[in-house]
Amino acid sequence: MSADIPARALAWEWAPIVVGLLVLFVPTFWALFNGPWSSEDQAHGPVILLLSLWLLWRGWPAMMAASATRPGSKLGWPLLLIGLLAYILGRSQQINLFELLAFIAVLQAVLLIKQGGAALRMLWFPFFFMLFMIPLPGGLVSLLTMPMKMAVSFVVEHLLFWVGYPIARTGVILQIGQYQLLVADACAGLQTFLTLESLGLLYLNVVRHNSALRNIAIAILIIPISFTANVIRVISLTLITYYFGDAAGQGFLHGFAGMVLFMSALMLILALDTFLQWWVGRRDKPALDTARIA
Repeated sequence: MSADIPARALAWEWAPIVVGLLVLFVPTFWALFNGPWSSEDQAHGPVILLLSLWLLWRGWPAMMAASATRPGSKLGWPLLLIGLLAYILGRSQQINLFELLAFIAVLQAVLLIKQGGAALRMLWFPFFFMLFMIPLPGGLVSLLTMPMKMAVSFVVEHLLFWVGYPIARTGVILQIGQYQLLVADACAGLQTFLTLESLGLLYLNVVRHNSALRNIAIAILIIPISFTANVIRVISLTLITYYFGDAAGQGFLHGFAGMVLFMSALMLILALDTFLQWWVGRRDKPALDTARIA
């Protein structure tokens, strides 16, 4: 693509592509907003979509500048064909997985055709991030969610019992006082863990540390951080129910506990990053002092 194409000409060049994408995928997202994404355990989908589009918008000027003089890639055409076939199959059979994979594939194909492989490499993270908005098959979610709920329930029971609360557990059902609470999928399920994983990866992408050690450590420790945040959420709901009754636990304060989940995860990530910054600085200080003396 020529580097000196005026902005207005570029806008007219991309306008038909944008219109075509809207015609194809607005019905898909409308169905998702009124279907899976309206449920509590899939409510992160729209947030992931908006964040992904923001990441694309943020990286777009640098991508256009870097790929302005490079030709498009013919590899985009077979990818476009695969994406359209997946869209037809997903739309006709109402399979959300195929429709969203088609959305990601078609966007990548358009980028390859118009700007080339370098552009796709520069914007790889927004497309990877989009994978977190895809609703997973119910069978897989059920298979992996139960062990997570059991683990969260076990930790919550023992922590609250340790500080003196009258609590007992049967499977994923917590009995505290006269109240019973079922640890549901939305509280400690696979989708919740994946949402928190995506939050951590977004943090890494936005912060962009130069230290490989900090990036790798945070990426690995996001998993226990996600687990800890889920434990904090279930403890919050349990105590809300114990002190204010079942109606409070299942009403507005239940949604507030969801905010506690994400705030807890974010605070833990920030605390971990701060600690790693201090530790890396302390580790590197002798080397810097030696270099100054030399």
